[in-house]
Amino acid sequence: MTVASDCSVEPVSEYPPLLTSASARETCAAIDAGAAVANISVDLGRSRIAVAIADGKAWFGDVAAGDSALQAVDRATLQKVVGQPNKCFEIVGGKVRPVSVFSEATGWVRSLMPTADAPTTLVAGFPMHRIQGTTPLADTAAKVRALRRPRGRALDTATGLGYSAIELAKTCTQVVTVELDPAAIELARRNPWSEMLFAADNIRLIVGDVAGEVAGFDDASFDAILHDPPTMQLAGELYSQAFYAQLRRVLTAKGRLFHYIGDPTSVAGARLTAGAMRRLQDAGFQTVHRAKQAFGVVAFGKR
Repeated sequence: MTVASDCSVEPVSEYPPLLTSASARETCAAIDAGAAVANISVDLGRSRIAVAIADGKAWFGDVAAGDSALQAVDRATLQKVVGQPNKCFEIVGGKVRPVSVFSEATGWVRSLMPTADAPTTLVAGFPMHRIQGTTPLADTAAKVRALRRPRGRALDTATGLGYSAIELAKTCTQVVTVELDPAAIELARRNPWSEMLFAADNIRLIVGDVAGEVAGFDDASFDAILHDPPTMQLAGELYSQAFYAQLRRVLTAKGRLFHYIGDPTSVAGARLTAGAMRRLQDAGFQTVHRAKQAFGVVAFGKR
């Protein structure tokens, strides 16, 4: 049984240097060119810094301050990172290791995968964001746009790396976000792009079963809901009419729900979308329509 709890929102004070195949390739090129520094990102693309090059190695740390904790990474190790483009790596104690977490709750490994902007999560080898022809941040923005600039109090039913909660918090007074798997939160804490999940004053993070959490919320207590569950095969309950009825109950009369489902143009996606739309209407939503650009449906009104 999963016991729900409010997760500590203590901001992450510091991240270790982080590498991807692209940044490792740039560093190798600087070493090969005999350069004094490599200008790369060590925070998965959020910024770029100068990393010192000496003795055929890259030195991570504050060289000017004479940091005794400087960590050297040799070219051979960097080349190994170059050869693994679907992984992010962190440098800890002079060792380079993948950013990954084993989930005791699911038995799966969660890891960070680099993209053109923020990383996505790989769960059992499958990406948790759309990345074909888009990026995790663009995917998230499309989902939030489907809610038509949400205001007031919002519910995010599946935290993951926190991108939806962070985006919702830009316009909402409070965001309540729920995550079943503690490993997902641990991975988010190791991702610089998830920083505001823990730092934003208007985000409340709960670790627990979202079905149980929603059942305990007051009627009409949310102005917007972003429902982005795992696949139906993994979380069928979150696609049920009973759960949709609970979402309708906690949503205000004028509130809107966005439900991510998947590619509506595929045979399986079209079938799943049609079934979800029918159950949403049977659960009490007056209007349900497709949001094709966001790969989901929008529901609002009360029958």
